[in-house]
Amino acid sequence: MKKFKRIFRWLLLVYVLIWISLSLYHSYKPLPQGISEATPVLPVQNVRFLADYTWMDNNGTRQTDQKIFNRIFELINQARRLIVLDMFLFNDFAGDPADLESDPSLRPLSDQLTTVLIQRKNETPDLRIVLITDPINYLYGGLDSPRFKALRKAGIEVVFTDLNRLRDSNPIWSGFWRICCQWMGNSAHGGWLPNPVGTDKVTLRTWLKLANFKANHRKTLVVDSPQGLVGMVTSGNPHDASSAHGNIALEFMGPSVRDLLATEQAVLNFSDDDIKPLPTKQTFSSKPIPMPTLQILTESKIRDRVIQTLNKSNQGDYIDLAMFYLSHRDIIKALIKAHQRGANFRILLDPSEDAFGKKKNGIPNRQVALELHQTGIPIRWCDTHGEQCHSKLMLTRRANGSAELLLGSANFTRRNLDDLNLETSVVLVGNSNTPAITDATAFFERRWQNGPNQYFSQPYKHYADGSRLRYWRYRLMEFTGLSTF
Repeated sequence: MKKFKRIFRWLLLVYVLIWISLSLYHSYKPLPQGISEATPVLPVQNVRFLADYTWMDNNGTRQTDQKIFNRIFELINQARRLIVLDMFLFNDFAGDPADLESDPSLRPLSDQLTTVLIQRKNETPDLRIVLITDPINYLYGGLDSPRFKALRKAGIEVVFTDLNRLRDSNPIWSGFWRICCQWMGNSAHGGWLPNPVGTDKVTLRTWLKLANFKANHRKTLVVDSPQGLVGMVTSGNPHDASSAHGNIALEFMGPSVRDLLATEQAVLNFSDDDIKPLPTKQTFSSKPIPMPTLQILTESKIRDRVIQTLNKSNQGDYIDLAMFYLSHRDIIKALIKAHQRGANFRILLDPSEDAFGKKKNGIPNRQVALELHQTGIPIRWCDTHGEQCHSKLMLTRRANGSAELLLGSANFTRRNLDDLNLETSVVLVGNSNTPAITDATAFFERRWQNGPNQYFSQPYKHYADGSRLRYWRYRLMEFTGLSTF
C-alpha cells in the first residue's frame, strides 16, 4: 500500500510539472511572424470616420442610426479585383428570429454580408474574395456551418484562424486542456450538452475548447475601388445579436492599406499554408510625410501606443475614451498619473450590464470606474438597453493643436493588448480640424452630453458599485485570465 501511495505521489508530481510547464510555455511561446506589428507612419487620403448610434427616445423606444455595414456593403459592391475581410463574429448565434422580426434596430447582418459577398462573386467571377474568421463561428468544429459552406461553394476563400499558434490567455485551464482534451478534436455530431450561443446541442469537447478564451478578434476590410485600395478598421461584427451595438470605424486610402493587408497575410501564413499571397508589396518615398498620417497597430503595439500617448499627456491636453472594456492595469496606472499631471479626461464606459439577453455583473468596468472616479476622473455610462456600447476609441487633443485618434477592435484589457488575442487598431494623427477627428469629437460629444429626445449616457452614480469584493474579484480575473474580458 505504501509503495502504491509513493508511486501515486510521483505520478501526481509529474502530472503537475507537465501541467505547469505547458501552461508557462504556451503563455510565453514565440509569436508567429508578423504578429504584434507597428507599421510605418504614412500619409493617408480620403479618411472617413463612421459610427453606429443607438439611443433611447422620450418614449423609451430604442432608436438606431447605422452607417458601418451599409458602407461595407457599398464597398464590396464596387470591388472588381480583391476583397479581404477579417471578422471575429460572423454568425447568427444567440439571435432570436422573433426579435429580428419585431425589433427594427436588429438586423440579420450575417445573412446580409453572406448574400452580398456571394452576389458580388457571381457578378464578377475574377474577383478574389478572402474571408478570415474565428473558429467560434462554427463552435470550434462543434457545429456545421451552412453559411461557410455556401461561401466556399461560391468560390470564396474561407480561412479559419489557427488559434493553437497563439499564446494562451487562460493558462490555468489551457495547460490542463492540452493534457486531457486537445487530442480529442471535435465533432458536429453527437452533441448532448446545451449550446452556449444557440439551440443545437454540442459536444463536451466544444465547451472544453471554449474555456481557452482565445480569439482572432480583428475586424478589418480591404477592397479595391476605381481610385485604388480602400481599407477599413472597425469595432463592429457581422453578427445578428450585435447589430444594435454602438460601434465605430475608420475608412482610409493610401499606402497604409497595403500594410493592413500585410498584417492579414501574417494570419494567413500560420493558418493556411496553401493560400495564394495577398498583394502586399509596398513602395516608400523619402519625401517628408504630410499630415494627416496613419499607422496600423496590432496586438501589444496597441497597448504600447496607448501608454506612450498617456505618458506624454499633461496640463492642457484633453483625452476622451469610449470603451467597451477597460481593465488593463498598466493603462489604468498611466491614466491616473496623466490625470494627476493635469490632463483632462472624460471616460464613457459600457456598464457591463447586457450580453445577448443575459445579465452581467458589472465586472470589470464598474470596478475600474470606482478606482478612476475616486481620483476625480469624470465617468459616464452608456445608457444601454440590451445592446452594448461596443466602441473602442481614444481621442487625444493636445494643447499645441495636434490631435490623434486611436480606434479599432481592441478593448483595453490584458487579453486584448498583451499578445493573446489577435487585434487591429489604427492611429490617425492630424489636428483638431482634420475632418475624421472632428467627426470623432462630435461622436463623443453627442454621446457624452445627450441631446433632445436622445439618451445616450447616464451619470456615474447610475451604475456605481463600491463593492471591494467585486473589485478584487476583477483584479484576480484580469491577472489570471479566468474571465471573458
